[in-house]
This record gives sequence, structure tokens and C-alpha cells, in this order.
Amino acid sequence: MTQYIDFFNSQRQKIEADCASLVNSFREKAFETFRKEGFPAFPSEDYRHTDVTNCLKADYGFYLDRSTIKIDPRRTFHCNLPHLNSYGYFLINGYFYEEAAKNPLPGGVFAGSLNRFAEQYPDVFLKYYNRQANEKGNGLTAFNTAFVQDGYVLYVPENRLIDKPLQLTNLFVGTIDALANRRILIILEAGAQAKLLICDHTAEENTAFAGTQVSEVYVGENAVFDLYELEESSKKNVRLSHLFIRQETSSTVMLNGITLSNGITRNNCYVDLNGEHAEIHLNGMAIADDRQQIDNFTLVQHHVPNGRSKELFKYVLDENAIGAFDGRIIVAPNAQKTEAYQNNRNLLSSNACRMYSKPQLEIFADDVKCSHGMTTGQLDENALFYLRSRGIPEAEAILLLKFAFTADVLQQIRIESLKDRLKLLVEKRFRGEEIRCQACI
Repeated sequence: MTQYIDFFNSQRQKIEADCASLVNSFREKAFETFRKEGFPAFPSEDYRHTDVTNCLKADYGFYLDRSTIKIDPRRTFHCNLPHLNSYGYFLINGYFYEEAAKNPLPGGVFAGSLNRFAEQYPDVFLKYYNRQANEKGNGLTAFNTAFVQDGYVLYVPENRLIDKPLQLTNLFVGTIDALANRRILIILEAGAQAKLLICDHTAEENTAFAGTQVSEVYVGENAVFDLYELEESSKKNVRLSHLFIRQETSSTVMLNGITLSNGITRNNCYVDLNGEHAEIHLNGMAIADDRQQIDNFTLVQHHVPNGRSKELFKYVLDENAIGAFDGRIIVAPNAQKTEAYQNNRNLLSSNACRMYSKPQLEIFADDVKCSHGMTTGQLDENALFYLRSRGIPEAEAILLLKFAFTADVLQQIRIESLKDRLKLLVEKRFRGEEIRCQACI
């Protein structure tokens, strides 16, 4: 932690260079919060299995000058998600890649750099930026606010409908070990609709990258938002993510986070259902082997009556992989007629892998429908025997059972081309084949 405090004090001028003044205006308070709180304590109630201090203790470099990043991602890195037909954007080492828009967005919609949004929409920026992260975050989110230099903003004004998905690619590039701090701000005003796919990738397998990411999502009355996060990074990658979602009356959110390959991942998701009849579907899937680690923490708070939340997280672990799921649902005293369901199911394929699960319900209302559950085990021997008795080789039978185990998570995806592609990538992952959904040219 000391290294980052010294770095901020000595390099603040470079950190703030080329950043919007409004972005810089949040740094001082955030830095003081970080200096006071530090990184989340380990082990602690909410951080039992991920030691953030240890994850960030390496002597990472910082890309303080975006001009040193010499890459055109559309020429050197292409997407292999066929038929997605999306609006595409890039964050490279935390910086937004500016380019001329080939397909203009509907009138009034903004999708682009955090700095540019702060300059063009200062009132909207100040209304939403760092609001949830400051209220519900910790020393790690303050660290991100103090050091972040750029990010991505999606702003959809009232009653605007984006006709096709948006895709944001988070790309780590470089030959030196580096730390990047990314910021994502998503605002859907009343009646707006959008679908966003965020993909995490590393261009160099032999370089160690660490990334902190803070995402704030605001979904207005009657708005509909789908967010899909796909991590396909290297085994030397560290991902520390905080996602904050605030929903208003009759809004709907579909969230699906999938980890296909990684190093160490900690995903935090905080959901506040602030309006009646707000609904969220929160899904996650992780496939890990070797010594990979994936740790998901969720906190869903029902503040008002008639809200609905449904969580489903599945893990498939092998070799020495470590998985963790800590899910918490809180139903406030006046949140009657709430429906809240939470389910964590885990498939372990070796005796060496470990899964830690703690689903929790805290209910302070008496007229609700709530449940939670967890199962952890190995493949069904009877199902495996049945498939083998039908002439299916053992390896293929195991693959079919693993794929069937993940099917209900993939089925929740509401972009058909993405769903089809992910089914193929998951199958290839189970076969031990190359699974990169993006490739360097």
C-alpha cells in the first residue's frame, strides 16, 4: 500500500494530465479514503479467499502516458463473435480508444470516453459519477477513483432504444508487468433500453497484468438493460472488479458474468432495488483448472415492496483451482411481496480443487417468497454409466455432462449470436482446446 501512496504523491501531475477537470476533482477525497482504509483486510467477513494486498504487491508499472500505447486494435486484434453486429469500442490499458464512429448511435445516446463525457455532459456526470462507489465501496474503489485516468460511458436518454448490442473490449497490451484502473459508467434514463457485452482480454500471455475496475450502473423507471461480462484472460492476470447497480420502479436488468480463463479474479456485485416492481436476474458461471481462482461476492438489497431478484451461479473446477461464492440478499422491513431466489451449484472434477460457498438471506419482512440453496459434488455416476452404456466414450460422456451442467446459465443470454458462440467456447474449454474468442492478427 505504501508504494501506491508514495507514487500518488510523487506522480500526481502526470496522473491528472490529459484528464477532465471533473474527473480530477474526485481524486483528493478518494486518495484520503484509500490512505485511511487501505485495501480490504484479509481474511475478513467479505474477503475470506482473496488477498487484495497480496494481489497488488508486485512492482507493477503504470501507463501514465497514453501516447506510449502504439496499437490500432481494429487492425491488430479482431473479434471472432460472428453475427454479433454490434457497436464496438475498446479500452486499452484503461484508456478509451478514440476513433471515428462508423455507425452513428441513435440521437442523444453517448458511448465513449469518460473524460469526453465529463466535458460534454458535466451536469449528468456530476449527478452519477462516483455516487454509488463512494457510498458503498471500500478502500479498493477509492484507490480506483484516485488513480483512474479514463474509462467508458454509456448514456441512453429517456425512452431511447439502441437497436443492436454494444461491445466493449477491455484489452491489456504490453511487454512489461502493468496495473490499469478502469472506470465504467452506465446511465439508462426512464424507458431506455440497451444491451452491452464487456470482454476482458490480454494480448500477451507472458506479461503479468492487474486491473481494478469500478462500474456504476443506473437503470431508470421502466428501463431495460442487459449486461454480459466475459473474461478470457491469461493465467498471469489479476482482475479486481466492483459493479454497482441501482434500479428504479419497474426496471429490468439481466446480468450474466462468465469466466472462461483467468488468473485470480474477484468480482463484487452490489444491487439496490429502489423502485417497486424492479427485477434483476443475476447469473454467473466459472470454469477453472490449474491454479486459477475465481471469487464472486454479491449483495442484493430489496429496499421497497414488490421487487424480484433471481441468482444462479455455477462453477466447474478441476485440478488445483479454487472457487468461492458469497451471496447475500437483504429484504428491508417494508419490502413486502418481495421474491428473492439464490442458487449456487458447483461441479468438482478433482480431489485437489476447492469450492467455498456461503449463500445468505436476511429477511426483515413477513410477506415474502425467498429461498437459497447450494450443492457441491462430482459428476453423477449413474448418468455417466448410462451414457457409457449407450456406447459413448468416457471422455465424451464427461464432456456432455459438464456442458449440460452449464446449459441453464447460458440459456439466460438474450443475444442469440452471443449465446451460440459461448456454447461453442464452453465446449472447447471443456475439451482443453484453444478458446480465445478474440485473436491477434
